[in-house]
Amino acid sequence: MTDKAGEIFTLDEVAAYLKVGKRTIYRLAAVRKIPAFKAGGAWRFSHTEIDHWIKQQSTASQD
Repeated sequence: MTDKAGEIFTLDEVAAYLKVGKRTIYRLAAVRKIPAFKAGGAWRFSHTEIDHWIKQQSTASQD
């Protein structure tokens, strides 16, 4: 899929994208600290929402 707006990441993919462990992503998703939703019991992540979340985290750390 070349259009990032509609792309959905799996837990493994978002962990690789953010360069953190899968366990870290699971914990963040479970406590709603990262935008995520469950599909069939598995966590999924919108590429657009993850990029927006990254920008928010960068802004928050500069304050």
